[in-house]
Amino acid sequence: MSTNELKPVKEGKVREIYDNGDSLIMVATDRISCFDVILKNIIEKKGTVLTQMSKFWFDLTKDILPNHMISADVKDMPEFFQQPKFDGNSMMCRKLNMLPVECIVRGYITGSGWASYQKTGKVCGIELPEGLKESDKLPEPIYTPSTKAEIGDHDENISFEQSVTHLEKEFPGKGLEYATKLRDYTIALYKKCADYALERGIIIADTKFEFGLDEDGNIVLGDEMLTPDSSRFWPADTYEPGKSQPSFDKQFARDWLKANEGKHDWELPEEITEKTIAKYLQAYKLITGEDLV
Repeated sequence: MSTNELKPVKEGKVREIYDNGDSLIMVATDRISCFDVILKNIIEKKGTVLTQMSKFWFDLTKDILPNHMISADVKDMPEFFQQPKFDGNSMMCRKLNMLPVECIVRGYITGSGWASYQKTGKVCGIELPEGLKESDKLPEPIYTPSTKAEIGDHDENISFEQSVTHLEKEFPGKGLEYATKLRDYTIALYKKCADYALERGIIIADTKFEFGLDEDGNIVLGDEMLTPDSSRFWPADTYEPGKSQPSFDKQFARDWLKANEGKHDWELPEEITEKTIAKYLQAYKLITGEDLV
């Protein structure tokens, strides 16, 4: 195949995936999605932040379980990827059989979890202590899995028991084993990384992970990891329970869209896109200790 004929085999809201024989190359674009809609804006450097932040966390957590990263250096990739538009935002990864569950962990009560708690005292069916305030830290992180939706559809929150059934359909005899491992890995990853981030001035309020099986049937961490697209990052120095928190993630863009509902046609003003990437870059520096060049 000539280099100018390479096309993605799959396109997500933000990522493009290329088949590289025995591996995949995942490219994080500068697209941004909110409320499961791809916005009209391009957020320059956003894809590089996502890839490099994932690389950082993959390196930090490989003692907990293996991940799919082979290399984030385009020099290790086919010639087609050795051009400026792929440099920094591309990752060569192991091929996995992805498990059909999004693994969400919540360390603080916010967003849809707060809305649910106000109505029922529960989040995704999990009973929580009375008297919690918005943005309070939970006594222990809670695991609230969801299904994976196609583009344009919404993920559906499910209980741990439903996740067992969901996995059992695709992997007969393995549903409980896989569901338990996904929950335990999710909590372990979150605790290690949340502690690390807090020491550097960032509260990770919640996040999601995705896992797959390698050719030997082992569970491996895949997709992205603890990026501003997949997590809520709050500045620790201004944290104050009882209200919503300022954030380093795309909640900033979501808030603007909500405040301007019916007027925006899924396009952010330039001022909001500039503030959004500034927050992503600031989060990257706080967590890694380095500027993104």
